[in-house]
Amino acid sequence: MAGRVTDRVAVVFGAARGIGAAIAGRLAEEGAIVWIADGKAVEGEQTAQQVGGHFMPCDVSEERDVEAVISAIVEAHGRLDICIQNAGIFPETALDEISTAEWDKVLAVNLRGSFLAVRTAFGPMKQQGYGRIVLTTSITGPRVVPPKHAHYAASKAGLIGLIKAAALEGAPFGITVNGVEPGNVLTEGMRAERSQDFIDGMAAAIPLKRLADPREVAHSFLFLASDEAAYVTGTTIVVDGGQTLPEGKA
Repeated sequence: MAGRVTDRVAVVFGAARGIGAAIAGRLAEEGAIVWIADGKAVEGEQTAQQVGGHFMPCDVSEERDVEAVISAIVEAHGRLDICIQNAGIFPETALDEISTAEWDKVLAVNLRGSFLAVRTAFGPMKQQGYGRIVLTTSITGPRVVPPKHAHYAASKAGLIGLIKAAALEGAPFGITVNGVEPGNVLTEGMRAERSQDFIDGMAAAIPLKRLADPREVAHSFLFLASDEAAYVTGTTIVVDGGQTLPEGKA
């Protein structure tokens, strides 16, 4: 089925590369008017050109930035139909070595950034009586936790509560709020921040024996952003290749 989000106005925070870029691409392929908001200006501009969309610089943890992006979109198009918050960071630090500043930074981007995106998107979406909000959470936090990711796990687990609360408050206004829980995805960030041994080890632990391609994750975002998911709200879709299924190692 093509054209599932034709002429819908969409913003994807954290879409310069990786999963976010794949989401922006899938939305554009299905007819959406796509805005990319990201702190990586060069990559963000390139991705926007590739998908035929628009780019605005944005630090999702900063209230002014998020409000400026959504205000610009509403001014340009008169509405905002789809809001996807994918921006996130995942440093690897042992719990007793995490500084307060590092803890605050991870929660500021991953959790506060999502709150700011949801809160700001609610304004135009309530006025128009329609909206699709999708947040990128993770299997890390809600379902599993590796060592050295306490702050990341806490931030992603917190998104589950935000999704449920926002879905409840958005429902009377025709706004659905959902999330996608990816497992390990072979993004540029994964290649840059994790060793090949780590990647190979994770692949071996996944029943499908490989990490996900970003587009495989993006398909779930497209579904939740479309009217096919009109009766789906307050929940998440796990896209992990079966990673969370085994009870123990074989």
